[in-house]
Amino acid sequence: MRKKPLLYSAFLMIFFTLLLSVGCTGNAKDSSSSKNKSSKNHTDEKRATSQECLLPVASGVTVYGNSSVSIDASNISEGYVMVCYQGDVDKVKLQITTPDKTTYTYNLAIGKYETFPLSGGNGNYQITVLEHAYDDKYSILFTQDFTATITDEFKPFLYPNQYVWFTEDYQAVSYARSLSDESSNDLDYVEHVYHYVIENIDYDEDLAETVTTGYLPNIDNTMKSKKGICFDYASLMAAMLRSQNVPTKLVVGYSGDAYHAWISVYLDEIGWVDNIIQFDGKSWSLMDPTLGANNSGSSVKKYIGDGKNYTVKYSY
Repeated sequence: MRKKPLLYSAFLMIFFTLLLSVGCTGNAKDSSSSKNKSSKNHTDEKRATSQECLLPVASGVTVYGNSSVSIDASNISEGYVMVCYQGDVDKVKLQITTPDKTTYTYNLAIGKYETFPLSGGNGNYQITVLEHAYDDKYSILFTQDFTATITDEFKPFLYPNQYVWFTEDYQAVSYARSLSDESSNDLDYVEHVYHYVIENIDYDEDLAETVTTGYLPNIDNTMKSKKGICFDYASLMAAMLRSQNVPTKLVVGYSGDAYHAWISVYLDEIGWVDNIIQFDGKSWSLMDPTLGANNSGSSVKKYIGDGKNYTVKYSY
C-alpha cells in the first residue's frame, strides 16, 4: 500500500496556490510493489527501475454492447474500461459520466479496442456511445450504467489510455528506464523526466495554429520531432512517469482564458503534487512542462496562458 502523504520538510516545499497543473510485457501488478519508498535523495541510493509497465486487456469476462460496439468492463477494478466500435459510421463519440456527474467526451477509433480511465474513482458510472447523424448531431447507439470499485485509487493514472498511450516498445518507455537508472528515488526520477522534457521539446506554434478537434498525442513522434503543443508535453511526461509506476494525471483545463493541458504527479512523501514546487538549492519551480520549457514566454502565452489562475476541468 502507498504511504499516507507526509510533510517532506528541508528538501521540498509545496505552496498551495492553485496551479493548472496494447502492449506492455507482463500482467498488471500492484502499483506499489516496485516503488522505492525512500524519502531521502542520497546519491548512493538507486531507484528500483521497473522493467515492465501495466497492460490494459479486453479479457471478455464482462462485456456490454450490441452488434456495433463492445464495452469490455472486465477490469473496472483496475480503473479502466475498453471500447471497440465495429459499426459503419465514420464519426463516433464516447461519453463517460463519472460519479460526480462530470461527463468526459472522446472520439472513438473504428475497429479496435481503446482504453479509457475511470478517473472519477469509486462509484456509479454511465457510458454512452454515439454515432454521427448529420451536421453536428449525434444519436445514441448504446448506453450502460455500472458501478466501479477500484482496488487501487492510483491505477487509473498508471495504465496507458487514449490520451497517454505507450507500449513496451516505445522509445519513451525505454528512455524512461534509463532516466530511472540514474535516479536515487521517485522524487529524483520525476525531476529527471521533467528536465528532459522541458530541455528537449520546443513549442510547435505551427501545430498550435492548425490543430483540429480530436487531435491525439503520439509521444514517440514528439520525441523524434522534438516539438509539440501542451497536450504533447503533458502526454509525454505522463507516459514516462506512468511507465515507471509513478501515478500521473494528464490534466486539462484553463490557464487564464487559454485551454491548456499539464500534469499532476503523486509522490509517497507528499501526495498529489499539482501546485507550484520549489526545491531547496535547485531550480525546478513548475509542474507545467509547457511553461517550463525553453520557449519565449511571449511566443506561447497566447496559446497556453501565463500560468496564472489555472482551473481543472478533466483528469485523464
